Amino acid sequence: MDRSFVIAQISDLHLDGSGRLLATIEALRDEIGQRMAAFADCPDRILIITGDLVDDPTPRALDEALAVIASFRQTGLFTDIQAVAGNHDIKRPNQRAGRHDAYDYLHLPRTSKSVYYRQAGLDLVLLDSNRASLTMLARGNFNEGAYQAMVADSARLSVELAGSMNSAGRASFAEPSENLVRVLALHHHPLPQATGEGKRFLGVPDEPLMYLASPATFLEAATSLNVNLVLHGHRHVEGLTRYSIPDPRATRSRSGEAFWRTIYVLSCPSSTGQAGDDAGFNVIHFGPSSHPGRPDYRFAMTRYSRPRNDGAFRPLDSNLPDGVIELPAGRDFSRDPAVQAAIEIDSCTTLKRDQVASFVRRLLSRSAFYADGEADWTSLLHTYLVTSHAWADLEGKFARSAHKHDVETLAAARLLLHRLIELSADVLGIERAQLDELRRKRLVNRDDLRREWPGTLRVGVDVAEQVKRRLQLLRDLNDRVSAIGSDLGLGGPMPPQTPP
Repeated sequence: MDRSFVIAQISDLHLDGSGRLLATIEALRDEIGQRMAAFADCPDRILIITGDLVDDPTPRALDEALAVIASFRQTGLFTDIQAVAGNHDIKRPNQRAGRHDAYDYLHLPRTSKSVYYRQAGLDLVLLDSNRASLTMLARGNFNEGAYQAMVADSARLSVELAGSMNSAGRASFAEPSENLVRVLALHHHPLPQATGEGKRFLGVPDEPLMYLASPATFLEAATSLNVNLVLHGHRHVEGLTRYSIPDPRATRSRSGEAFWRTIYVLSCPSSTGQAGDDAGFNVIHFGPSSHPGRPDYRFAMTRYSRPRNDGAFRPLDSNLPDGVIELPAGRDFSRDPAVQAAIEIDSCTTLKRDQVASFVRRLLSRSAFYADGEADWTSLLHTYLVTSHAWADLEGKFARSAHKHDVETLAAARLLLHRLIELSADVLGIERAQLDELRRKRLVNRDDLRREWPGTLRVGVDVAEQVKRRLQLLRDLNDRVSAIGSDLGLGGPMPPQTPP
């Protein structure tokens, strides 16, 4: 299955516990339900609320927010619901009486929280941006020291962000971090808005008060961590911005996109149309485009708006086909089939013999295991590497419930995979220490391996002889796996209808 996910973003509900917005919420929920119907088969369907769930964190308002979240959960539209705190959700120091701690009450992250979705390889990072917002200016008693503290807090966001990316729990991910689709959600916007200028706050234009105190530091951290998309609210206006810097890993600039590391920043208006603003929500679908050949992964963003919170929601970008903005993801997110198999293997507690045979067929029914024309040794090495990682997982799960003979068969096949890896590395002139480093990196994309090793053959290598050795190893591998019911004809012509 191609990796894909869909995120519905709502924001700035400003619930007050009076029930006056429940009809508006119901209409919003129904509208989102209609838009989500097209994604019923998508394995990960996530609702994200980017702050200001309540107008003031009173017990009644927070109870109402919990009830609204529960109503979205009961629709069955979403496989997960997440939220971050906005400036209205937190206690004000001079207004503590009769107010709850929204962080605990609504289970919102106080600093940063990372949620990983295995099927899509999505890493959703939730950030609390309240400490780093210049809206603190409105609270009075503000001086240069307080401003510098906020700048430090904004910089600390970057540290916390990097920390969440490198915590011990990341080891459970089934693919390396550089191949994750990383989405950040926070309340305040790190880039200026092209719309919404001129609002007044405390009698002055509020534009200087709305951002993070140190946006450049935050964006530098986000780009260094391969973030693809930032979602935020707060401003009650729609907005989409592209932020790009040269990619230090880029190997060419001729194609344009390959030279840039890009973040899209998407704003969501108040989904309940508060303060007389237009209401809105966003739906973001990540997945492969439909053109033939290698999948080209894109973000398809649809922004919905209801002017002055009156009438029906309509696509904001009505000048585009179906109102959808299609944007390139900026990197190749194609997974080798072995990576998807490894994710499914990891989800199993134990494996039966027929399940193992099925996984073996999926892992080995690919062109790298057949006499398929002239060998691309870099591609072969990549396929053998990712297959060996999945094979080790398969072997470990099967060993818990299998007969000794079957376990020994898988172990012998694994050794043959390792010999194929070593043979390919030798043809490419990759030394043992370099090969060990490639094994540790668990590179998912073939392009990642090409960056590490461009594919030049070792000087003096007898390619014809190495091809013969490869085909004999594949025939030996076929003999091994045939013992568990998977005679695939490895090392010979590729059978028709076999997945590539």
